[in-house]
Amino acid sequence: MKKRMMYLLLAICVLVTIAGCGKKKQEEQPEPEPVQEVEEEPEPEPEPEPVDTHEGMAKSYLTGEWIDEEQAKKRPLAVMIGNTSDALPQYGISAADVIYEVPVEGSYTRLMAIFQDYSGLEKIGSVRSCRHYFIYFAREFDAMYTHYGQAVYAEPILAREDVHNLSGMDSDIESIMFFRDPERKSPHNAFTSEEGINAGIEKKGYRTELSDTYTGHYQFADDDAQVQLTGEDALVVSPGYFVNKPWFVYNDQDQLYYRYEFKDKQIDGANEEQLAVKNILIQYCSWSYKDENGYMDIDTLAGGEGWYITNGKMEKVTWTKDNEDCAARYFDESGNEITINQGKTWVCIVRNDYKDRLGVYATEEELSEARATEQ
Repeated sequence: MKKRMMYLLLAICVLVTIAGCGKKKQEEQPEPEPVQEVEEEPEPEPEPEPVDTHEGMAKSYLTGEWIDEEQAKKRPLAVMIGNTSDALPQYGISAADVIYEVPVEGSYTRLMAIFQDYSGLEKIGSVRSCRHYFIYFAREFDAMYTHYGQAVYAEPILAREDVHNLSGMDSDIESIMFFRDPERKSPHNAFTSEEGINAGIEKKGYRTELSDTYTGHYQFADDDAQVQLTGEDALVVSPGYFVNKPWFVYNDQDQLYYRYEFKDKQIDGANEEQLAVKNILIQYCSWSYKDENGYMDIDTLAGGEGWYITNGKMEKVTWTKDNEDCAARYFDESGNEITINQGKTWVCIVRNDYKDRLGVYATEEELSEARATEQ
């Protein structure tokens, strides 16, 4: 009996010990750390697109494009450029912002290239002589006018105090402003450069900034708002000049018109680039002969008809001028002044009795066929 009691007490002790140990172990177990809830950060808002304020820039009066504001204040430079086959290739001309092509004697044309910026140009030309009507075209842009010699009818205009011209016949500046290319024959061998032009301007003491009263020549389209004409297609355009027989071909990739004459591309010899422009203005002018030698007088004041050509289309315009020294204005058939696209412009001054020589074609092959028929 005593033994049973001893066994029973022993068993109870063992159970109590085991239970105590289990409880102790249970109490010693660390409590799990509370789970921390991670709040998702909100998606960052996209930064607004930077707005181009064109700080330090201004719109060019020649192209309507943004350029350095100091450059935009400067007077442009108009340079007479030879345009016969002997004068090719021309140099520096691809840097011009506006090019005038105007008839002279013998059914030839001469070019006047207008530069807003001629910096870096080491060879511009060949520089040719002045015809009096070119002076008025240059004055439409408040431009200084560069030439090598002049017709007698231009002399009274060039002598005016308000006509700032740089002439190769002026002994004060000839040697510092012009140089001769020994590989060209006279009169197609006279050239100028940035350095020469700046030296000539300094020597003559001409004003280098635009007049305070100058308000510009063209009305340009706003940024990213191209003019899209609704007139007829104008993919290949021949203005109708007799000797060089030039034409323009529209490239729908870059939306420019590429220039050809004398049966080939018209190239700038300084960089081998083909000339190309955004806008073409054809301006019909009345004319007469000033003497028995066939010297032409192009009427730059009377007004008349014309065409505006851009982005593969063309529309009829009229043009007017209030006086010889102001800019020509172009109007659509509703009488509203036209807006032209930003970029370079080629102005074809054409005799008003040659309106029917304008050729507009779908392809260059059509142009070739039409010219073969003429011959």
